[in-house]
Amino acid sequence: MMKIKTLSLLVLVILFTVSCIQKKQDPVSEATPVETKVPVAELSLDEANRLSQLPLQCMQTEYPNKLGQTLNDSTQLRAPRQLHPAFYGCFDWHSSVHGHWSLVRLLKEFPGLEGEAEIRSRLLENISKEHIQAEVAYFEMEGNANYERTYGWAWLLKLAEELHTWNDPLARELEANLQPLTAVIVEGYQRFLPKLLYPIRVGEHPNTAFGLAFAWDYAQTTGNEALLALIQDKAGEYYLKDTNCPISWEPGGSDFLSPCLEEADLMRRVLPEEAYRTWLKAFLPQLSDKNYTLEPGRVGDRSDGKLVHLDGVNFSRAWCLYGIAETLPEYAHLREVAAAHIAYSLPSVVDENYEGTHWLGTFAIYALAKAGS
Repeated sequence: MMKIKTLSLLVLVILFTVSCIQKKQDPVSEATPVETKVPVAELSLDEANRLSQLPLQCMQTEYPNKLGQTLNDSTQLRAPRQLHPAFYGCFDWHSSVHGHWSLVRLLKEFPGLEGEAEIRSRLLENISKEHIQAEVAYFEMEGNANYERTYGWAWLLKLAEELHTWNDPLARELEANLQPLTAVIVEGYQRFLPKLLYPIRVGEHPNTAFGLAFAWDYAQTTGNEALLALIQDKAGEYYLKDTNCPISWEPGGSDFLSPCLEEADLMRRVLPEEAYRTWLKAFLPQLSDKNYTLEPGRVGDRSDGKLVHLDGVNFSRAWCLYGIAETLPEYAHLREVAAAHIAYSLPSVVDENYEGTHWLGTFAIYALAKAGS
């Protein structure tokens, strides 16, 4: 009996020792949390110089090009530069628009930006009075009134807002040139939103919350009370009763926006602080946990135009998380979650894959700008 007890004890000791050795030798799995120091996200001059090259290199590059148009007759079958003389580069219309926003933003924030003279020249060349008149004419063609609804619309208004708040003679000229197209987009929102009975809750271009958030920023900055009132009414109608958003289902395989976080980012704009605090607690209760974690979206192939969207979801998640932390100080822990998302994708923004480089710089710039706000 004593021998059996001694043997059993010896077996337990051996098993415990082997277990300890295995724990030391086994590689850390992806599911195992690792204590790492997340770099502070910052839009420095060096980073600005690096990121400015992305839109600069493609803003006047006509091909490859994805027009995304519906043809009503043969007269609409024209080259991208003829159809969209202001925004024909960077693969598609919305990427060209927000590429122009990127350059305006960087010039505004960094007067010593490399290539400043060239950037100013190209902005003035593209956003000319004649080119914008041609862009307006495109929207006025039969069947084109809803072109780029609402993702491209949102970025056009973000560009208009950035110009409006830039104290520079170039900005005044560009803002005046852009104004006819800005008016077309504002009218588009005012025409469309009353007819949109249900919000579009996807992780790509048509996401309603994203489109409303940027339109709100423009309306608030420029004092467009009618547009503000419309957005506030529709945001309440669409989202006020939402609870327990299933963020664990995200991201989808080609998402570049987070449906849950974009909604939270919109509602922080339209609700008073205390009302937003109550709403967010019901909508995403897990975010209040000081130990909350959210794994960045992982990219399987950056040469695939859809799969590289996941780099975009990391940047857009980051700007939403920074916005929440800015609005509600008790959510400051989300800044580290945001920084981890930026740290995952930022090193790969400038690479040889045009599928991502034609647009991701903008997302990185906006996320980094929110990090410093």
